[in-house]
Amino acid sequence: MKREAKLLLRKAIDSLTLSVEIFNRPSDTGRPTTTLILLDHAFEMLLKAAILHRGGRIRERRAKQTIGFDACVRAALSNGAIKFLSEEQALGLQALNGLRDAAQHHLLDISEGQLYLHAQSGLTLFRDLLKSVFGKDLPLALPERVLPLATRAPTDLHSLLETEIKEISRLLEPGHRRRSHAMARIRPLAILDSALRGETGQPGIGELCRIAQSVRNGIPWTDIFPGVAAVQITSGGTGPTIELRLTKNEGVPVQLVPEGTPGASVVAVKRVNELGYYNLGLKQLAQHVELTMPRTLAVIKELEIQKDDQYFKEIKIGAQTYKRYSQKAIQHIRESLPSLNMAEVWERHRPRKREVSR
Repeated sequence: MKREAKLLLRKAIDSLTLSVEIFNRPSDTGRPTTTLILLDHAFEMLLKAAILHRGGRIRERRAKQTIGFDACVRAALSNGAIKFLSEEQALGLQALNGLRDAAQHHLLDISEGQLYLHAQSGLTLFRDLLKSVFGKDLPLALPERVLPLATRAPTDLHSLLETEIKEISRLLEPGHRRRSHAMARIRPLAILDSALRGETGQPGIGELCRIAQSVRNGIPWTDIFPGVAAVQITSGGTGPTIELRLTKNEGVPVQLVPEGTPGASVVAVKRVNELGYYNLGLKQLAQHVELTMPRTLAVIKELEIQKDDQYFKEIKIGAQTYKRYSQKAIQHIRESLPSLNMAEVWERHRPRKREVSR
């Protein structure tokens, strides 16, 4: 392992250990904020260590500072050479980073159930990445006692949200004069929902007020927070090996959005039919761009289209896997063709042997 990656990994494990220590301490002074800050820092260090370990870079050319959290997630999710994050893992990291941002820079009233959810699922995710990227077992790096402890650990996200909505509704009752407390309680739910829907930034006062009004009107939380409604908690294990993960419900695919998309974070939840979006095979794509199939495949390789989720995805149906392209791939190829030297592209990517995969 590279020395810089090794040092970053050690720093990540230190921050993870401290986050669990703060979570478990008896005093509540600064406990939620510090837990979230340290857990977020642990993942940023882990992501940078993993990117370096996979041969990537954490500094842009001539840049003085390393890339930020979002850029790390994007590289780990979409860079084919170093990819090690799944879509669900990226959504969880975005949610954690949004909560940390609110806790560090403004007001965040996060319930014990929610804090445990993020602490335990964070530990599970850290363990998964440490094993998959570095081949290391987390229990070997941490004392066996290092585990977030809770007297009432939630195992059902829907029950947790129903409890949260009841408490917010109570705070919003006339005569309580606890509107600011209600807004601070709504904020972590709004952040989680936005992150799971692929939106970036903190919720504004107007958005919090609209959510508060929806709660007053008795609108179901699944309609108020559709992003949260699209995931569920899966758990397993006991004691030091307990696992807690946020997973997508069936039929709610997650899609990578282009870097710099206004109002969007790294990934976005799209309620679309994947076969409806990726509705082209290689033959259909070749017909649209008016090239032969072999030359279309050469252009696909030249433009690295199969590394970008906007244009390409492998879709599994039963035991078969199909390589499918989106309508955006047509536009991208058409726009790129005038600047390509097809003779050189063909020489670089023409099939040396009979190509089986398309």
